[in-house]
Amino acid sequence: MKISTYIEQDLEARIREGAGLPEKLTLGGIASLYGVSATPVRRAVDALIEKKLVVKQANGRLAARLVKGARPARRGSKVRAPKALVSNEALEHRVAEELVGIGASGREGFIREEPMAERLGVGRTRVREVLTRLAGGGLLEHVPRRGWQVPAFRMGDMDAYIDVRETLELKALDLARSRIDASRIDEMLAGNTPRVARASRIDNDLHGYFIACAQNRYIESFFETNGHFYSALFDYATLSGRAVAAMAKQHVEILESVKARRWAQAREALSHHIRAQKPVLETMLAAHQSST
Repeated sequence: MKISTYIEQDLEARIREGAGLPEKLTLGGIASLYGVSATPVRRAVDALIEKKLVVKQANGRLAARLVKGARPARRGSKVRAPKALVSNEALEHRVAEELVGIGASGREGFIREEPMAERLGVGRTRVREVLTRLAGGGLLEHVPRRGWQVPAFRMGDMDAYIDVRETLELKALDLARSRIDASRIDEMLAGNTPRVARASRIDNDLHGYFIACAQNRYIESFFETNGHFYSALFDYATLSGRAVAAMAKQHVEILESVKARRWAQAREALSHHIRAQKPVLETMLAAHQSST
């Protein structure tokens, strides 16, 4: 369901049922309460005006018409936001995916909050909050008076990152041995389904879990500072069912070796898994850059 359709239907139901309406029945007031931009609100209000449920007054304010058989709508009640459409998690995922797509083109790019907010159908404040969080993870940088700068992705940088990542993750696995919980390993095994089908599933939690169990703040600092961009890039690259199945199979091999405390095999499987992500990413980047 589109955001504008949700707002239209929600306001219509409130008018017809005499339920609460926003205290400020203006485009800005409605947009603020629903946590969206003015564009879907304008579309929703236009539809309600056409249905003769809302009238636009001379001062620019909106007024709900009294529907026959309905009680006058109360003003000032809290409006429910369409959670499935504008949740913070979904919004952050969409923004991160867009940023990775820009970086994957191989060219630096600038984005601005207002056009992105309009494109995503949410308020500018929410977009700024998401961009600020992603900037903290290294996905972009704020440049005063110019907007937000998305760094260009370069294969040489990825090669260097994989080298350091492999070294530090293997060290983290070594340090984590005494703190690993077998029940948590079982949970992650259940989250990986290595089948080349729509039922394929992948759970990437094992990487963060080993790092957390290592309890080494220098290893944690490296991934906190440098890992977000590459994690998002790998997530963006791993789209096909075959690639997901291959990654899940590698995860299972790592986790089963850890569960059996076969540490040499676990280290070998983890090393192979990290290195195996490079050709997947190269394929994605080549396809993306040839289309731009």
